[in-house]
Amino acid sequence: MTAMLPPRATMKDVAALAGVSPKTVSNVVTGTVSVREETRARVEAAMAELDFVPNLSARGLRKGRSGIIAVALPDLATAYSAELVHRIVEAAHERGLAVLIEETASEPEREKELLSRARAQLIDGLILNPVRLEDSVVRYADRLPPLVVIGEVEQNRADHVRIDSRLAAADATRHLLSRGARRIAVIGADDDESVATATSRLRLDGVHDALRDAGLAPDPALQVNLLPWSMASGAEAAGILLSRGVDFDAIVALTDSLALGVLHALQGHGIRIPDDVMVTGFDDVEFSEFTSPSLTTIAFDRRELAEAAVSLLESRMDDRGAAPRSLTLPHRLLQRASTASPPSGYRP
Repeated sequence: MTAMLPPRATMKDVAALAGVSPKTVSNVVTGTVSVREETRARVEAAMAELDFVPNLSARGLRKGRSGIIAVALPDLATAYSAELVHRIVEAAHERGLAVLIEETASEPEREKELLSRARAQLIDGLILNPVRLEDSVVRYADRLPPLVVIGEVEQNRADHVRIDSRLAAADATRHLLSRGARRIAVIGADDDESVATATSRLRLDGVHDALRDAGLAPDPALQVNLLPWSMASGAEAAGILLSRGVDFDAIVALTDSLALGVLHALQGHGIRIPDDVMVTGFDDVEFSEFTSPSLTTIAFDRRELAEAAVSLLESRMDDRGAAPRSLTLPHRLLQRASTASPPSGYRP
């Protein structure tokens, strides 16, 4: 005989157990009205005891919404993506929204698939991190569902949350210059436009800005770009740099993942960091503080980025006709052991 499943708990069941009204339960679930902390705790305890699951689709019926948003990033395997998705999911859940997570793998077709879902009202809006504007559906933002762009693709078609990557890369380079470096290599970008991304272009431009301000000419022999931007690519790129037989005394790696691969490769060749070569990263992911040596890097508040993106998207879902808005979040350079000593330089 097949066992019968217990009936699904309702808001009325939760309200009865918590000793509050169903409206109070709804306020706790949606977050639309402030609820006293003691009452909130009682309602949440009742929901947990009854295994209550809010019906997000029913909640959205009045506004014709599903209660689901989508987040699409190019590469979910990176530490940066994992931390950012975690923060976006937190920010969405605080607003009673569920999150569909997708990896575009730099493929425009995957962005188009998300748009099809949005048009079918399976999702209410998109947070999208495109790689290049020329390949992205962002070019058609005036025909898209509610959309917020995060990252470095510069555009004025959709709401946008970003940091100033060009300035941040220049700040990292100026830090190395202030520590005595003069032959600064770049891992993650070169002058080959066929494989360039919006991020690599801006960050390489920032490095070049700082070099030229110091009276130094950029040297293409000191630039290596391998995709994807992973630890393995960083190690391989460092090996390519070493094989070229060029002098260098510092490396700007355009992500922390690349930087970790660089540290591993250089140390494997007996190159001391920072005594021979200084290294900087970008993003301040968790492992950057615990590498050996710890990694000097560009940091910014990912929770602030996530909150801004979800807030802009929620506002856009309520008002499709508003002019696009752009927010630039602050960044800072975290100085750690990988740039603690002026370098003597690597000479093949």
